[in-house]
Amino acid sequence: MAGEDRRAARVALFPLPFQGHMSPMLQLAGALHARGLAVTVLHTAFNAPDPARRHPGFSFVAVPDAISDAVAATEGGGGLDRVLAMNAAVEAPALAEGVRAVLASMLRSGEPRLACLVIDATLTAVQKAAAGLGLPTLVLHTGSAACFRLFRSYDMLYDKGYLPAQESNLLLPVKELPPLQVRDLFDPSKLPNKEILMKILNLANETTASSSGAIINTFEALEPHELKMIRDELADKGIPVFAIGPLHKLSPADSAAAASILNQDRSCIEWLDTQAPRSVLYVSFGSVVHVTRHELAEVAWGLASSGKPFLWVVRGDLVLGVEKPSELLPEGFENAVKGRGKVVEWAPQQEVLAHPAVGGFWTHSGWNSTLESVYEGVPVLSTPRFGDQLATGRYVGDAWEIGVLLEGALEREKIQRAIATLMEEKEGMGIRERARSLKEKARMCLESGGPSHQAVDMLVNHIYSLSLGSSLLVPL
Repeated sequence: MAGEDRRAARVALFPLPFQGHMSPMLQLAGALHARGLAVTVLHTAFNAPDPARRHPGFSFVAVPDAISDAVAATEGGGGLDRVLAMNAAVEAPALAEGVRAVLASMLRSGEPRLACLVIDATLTAVQKAAAGLGLPTLVLHTGSAACFRLFRSYDMLYDKGYLPAQESNLLLPVKELPPLQVRDLFDPSKLPNKEILMKILNLANETTASSSGAIINTFEALEPHELKMIRDELADKGIPVFAIGPLHKLSPADSAAAASILNQDRSCIEWLDTQAPRSVLYVSFGSVVHVTRHELAEVAWGLASSGKPFLWVVRGDLVLGVEKPSELLPEGFENAVKGRGKVVEWAPQQEVLAHPAVGGFWTHSGWNSTLESVYEGVPVLSTPRFGDQLATGRYVGDAWEIGVLLEGALEREKIQRAIATLMEEKEGMGIRERARSLKEKARMCLESGGPSHQAVDMLVNHIYSLSLGSSLLVPL
């Protein structure tokens, strides 16, 4: 009977449609599908995945939305403006009603029966729509356990005077959240839309508190203290915590690789094949971060003066208002790096980081990128920009000590020195050794019977228990 129940269960998933949120959600879907659950992915028209080419084992259902218009209205703004516009759009009643209609239809169909909905942490309106149908929700947190704790601590940070941050206390340790310093705290009070930002932080906390479980894309050996603190905090509410990561390695290889919603330029793999082992610096600031034209020029000349081979991802929209990467690169740069530099608009990052030619990764410290570098043992040059990237950069530099934290203005001389430290000098030898050691810990967590595999099994059992215990409010 239990086996029949397991074969009959379905899980629905609804990601926030940014690359950094879509990837781990689809990877989680792959891990659940591999354990025998039927999977339906709800998605917006904005940044919609390609179901036919990339995810043949899943069902896909589009939900009407106005996200494209909202994001388009931010043209000329930065990555944070896009995040705010996205959150406003997903909180709109029309999207929640669309999700409710889709879920109601799935519940009425009954086969396989719908056990729960997995959502991004900011999708409070969607969670309420599911609750109105009696459908339990699980929340996927796409950042680290450390950032999960940080974003639940803002009341404390204001009460104790860490925030609003003052110039005089930027280097002050946050003793309740080591190793963070005040300068690592995302400070909404310094921004014109501070009320909206605080609302988003509070919504994520509300969504977790109203859920039937929290899923975090991390692993026990990486953040043991942070995970214990989170479990202690949520135990009184009866909310289980599942540390399931790195998700890109727990999902079947085809599902993990297919999670990208951007077109990858695979010519860079052929180029890497021609390079010496651990000689190449891979440079990518993710799918959302923007830089100024001046910053891009400093990055370019820093790479040129480093003397190291490099693979650099320059998105078409990396500098706002400039559409072609070829128009972004400073005059004379291509000749200066001829034969040792390659520029692409997007790369198959997991494959790049796994390539033996790659010896360092210059990143914005987005969590997916950080986990991918940890798994491959690639030391990191970290340039965080906003949000959870700030805290992740501090952990990379001061807690795990697997990278160099490049703070302050991007200047070519600083960049050149940081690259040399990371990839060549004796000073960086310990960094490179610790990166290799952490790689082994990650792989041990992912072994059969390891903590991450056990966490997936516990999550699957939890989903089946929700299926059997839920009280659905939709007439069949």
